[in-house]
Amino acid sequence: MSDPIIVGADGSVPSDRAVAWAADEAARYGRPLKVLHAVERWGFDVPLNTAPGEVVSLSREGEEVLTAAERVAHARRPELPVRAELASARTVRALADHSEEAFELVVGCRGLGGFAGLVLGSVGLGAVRHAACPVVVVRGEPAAERREIAVGVGLGDDSAALEYAFRAAAAREARLRVVHAWPFGARRDEPGEGLDARGAEERARWRVIDAHAPMRKRFPGVEVVEDIVQDNPAAALVATSREVDLVVAGSHPREGLTVPRRRAVTHGLLHHAHCPVAVVPAAGVPAP
Repeated sequence: MSDPIIVGADGSVPSDRAVAWAADEAARYGRPLKVLHAVERWGFDVPLNTAPGEVVSLSREGEEVLTAAERVAHARRPELPVRAELASARTVRALADHSEEAFELVVGCRGLGGFAGLVLGSVGLGAVRHAACPVVVVRGEPAAERREIAVGVGLGDDSAALEYAFRAAAAREARLRVVHAWPFGARRDEPGEGLDARGAEERARWRVIDAHAPMRKRFPGVEVVEDIVQDNPAAALVATSREVDLVVAGSHPREGLTVPRRRAVTHGLLHHAHCPVAVVPAAGVPAP
């Protein structure tokens, strides 16, 4: 259990919420928490449009951000081991580099300073695209636990996302909702078969059940329900996010979210979900 949960901090309200969420997550998995703040450097190690004498000031402000974030984490989980680190790098690079050692990377839905424009700009998307571990974007308003996790699956290989979702549900003693959706007008029957909607839905349900069967054997204590709907996949998951504690989606491949439909689903969740979103790379999650 040595790989930490790493959370990006910048002193904003969304960042503080991400730190609190990450503290709960670290305690849940019995892992240490590392708080990371990035001070971006440009040519010759001097921040853009910043006089050399102000570099020390930026570092001092970064240390203050880290101290405040540590207080948030300890207030949430007093027993949790917390380590803080000030990174001197561009934000996406800092997040990606530190993700190599992380069990999970947690960021707020938007931020200030080194994490400005998160999700709506290049930083959030860069974290999701380039991290070597699952990335959780803490979205939505704080809410009482619903004790339910959702994972979106297609008819391809979603084993990494399923493993993450089963593990998350087991750690929370929560129910797992496996969501499979397809757009209106899309043909789901095999070639040569009729377009019977009920039959197509039933066949899709059994394929989904077969897809998560190996995880049911590994996590027999997790209650699983299948939610098979005819809808835009992103819209279906965003709607589901109103009713669950966490939505899980897969990302293929690590470098770039290049599958158009999967990219659209991931972007839709990152922009519109009502609860935290975990994006899991094809490589999956480190073994416990």
